[in-house]
Amino acid sequence: MLSSREAFENDHCPVRDDLLGAMYRANENGLPALVESVSSDVRAQLALFCYRRAHLHALALTIAASCDVRDLIHHGGRVGSVLAALAREEAKPRHRPSANYSHRKAITLSTTPLSSLAPLDDDDLDDELPLQAEQEPEPSLAGLA
Repeated sequence: MLSSREAFENDHCPVRDDLLGAMYRANENGLPALVESVSSDVRAQLALFCYRRAHLHALALTIAASCDVRDLIHHGGRVGSVLAALAREEAKPRHRPSANYSHRKAITLSTTPLSSLAPLDDDDLDDELPLQAEQEPEPSLAGLA
């Protein structure tokens, strides 16, 4: 039995590279025509090939949506079954929430500073330093001898 790495390395694209590139670059209107130009058997293999590559995942779902579930399961087994389910789920129209945001409170921004700090004066800092030095007791050198 082949390891998953060997299976991935031995995997080959079932269509020519230029057709795969055209599918990758096609917009959502041109892609269905390119997908339909491939036989259903090869289309299922191509969907599985693309599904095994992260950067082609969306393309795999689009191709798999046009495939027969039996073809995907025949060529991909359990992975083909999962891919068929994902493609059907992706093809379903989704309920999108209304863009009406009238139920939300308006966001307001503060027009005043959040805190007020007194400006620092360099003279005040110089006056405080000698006071702190006078209050601290000097260490005794008598205990060191």
